[in-house]
Amino acid sequence: MSTTRTGPLRRLLPACAVLALLVAVAGCSSTGGRRAEQARAQASAAGGAVTTPRWKVAMVTHAGAGDAFWDTVRKGAEQAAAKDNITFLYSNDAQTQNQVQLVQAAIDQRVDGLLVTLAKGEAMADVLGKAKAAGIPVITINSGQEYSARFGALTHIGQDESTAGQAAGAELAARGRKSVLCVIHEQGNVGQEQRCSGAQAKSGGPFQVLYVDGVNMPDARAAISAKLQSDQGIDTVLTLSGPMAATGLQAVQDARRQVELDTFDLGTQVVSGLKSGSVGFAVDQQPYLQGYEGVDLLWLYRSNLDMLGGGKPVATGPQILTRENADALAEYVARGTR
Repeated sequence: MSTTRTGPLRRLLPACAVLALLVAVAGCSSTGGRRAEQARAQASAAGGAVTTPRWKVAMVTHAGAGDAFWDTVRKGAEQAAAKDNITFLYSNDAQTQNQVQLVQAAIDQRVDGLLVTLAKGEAMADVLGKAKAAGIPVITINSGQEYSARFGALTHIGQDESTAGQAAGAELAARGRKSVLCVIHEQGNVGQEQRCSGAQAKSGGPFQVLYVDGVNMPDARAAISAKLQSDQGIDTVLTLSGPMAATGLQAVQDARRQVELDTFDLGTQVVSGLKSGSVGFAVDQQPYLQGYEGVDLLWLYRSNLDMLGGGKPVATGPQILTRENADALAEYVARGTR
């Protein structure tokens, strides 16, 4: 695989000081608990809430600021929490060490269940060992499937990224795409590497990887455009998130090239692109399900010792979506569940 890299990644300072984040596991996203409380009150008023004890569940993710993908994950988690009489706490930080400290803060609060992403898996081993020692049930979601069982999690909810990449590669081949540029926007994220590798394995043609800085969209746009201008053989850009797809579309316009953009994950601009034809297809991992099933499974485990998966991950994707799905998707994206 030939690779093209941008300059050294520039990292944003964490949005909140770590010390402040340790005070409350909700951290920078303290509205998560308040939103869940409002949803629970509405469900209870409608007679929809369960009567099990009032448990507390924390979700700690590697999400960066402003990524709408994680709003959808939270939406699912909050709606499940409302149904299950659960106090839901959400916190996030793209910096791995800060995510570790947020998990420790949740342990210190003696939460009744913990949902964690493992984008940088090995760094989470020690703190998840502490959660297990404290008797806190853990489910991993979204990323880090390969670490989940080893770190003591009950199960993993998400998609196998290699399988998702292969599904994308097969779709690229079926669409007759000849030369693909796969854009990785978070260097060191194992799942993103697996997506590109899986796609390369099935696409059947020339395949390149471009590393960009996903927290600096103007630089990412410029890097993609420059690559398209310098290599006229590329006929397809494959991005790995909804926000990066929007940036990729801008880069294609800048390059003034007839290039198809395909992507992983959804978003308003992705759905609009599916409708207009500027986006060929999207590989969806159904993030709403990851949040909803994560909270609901912890409730089932606490209330009835239930667990899905039979020792294997619970798959929420991949699902290939095309122009045929665009009209229905627009409604669901607008309400925040896709």
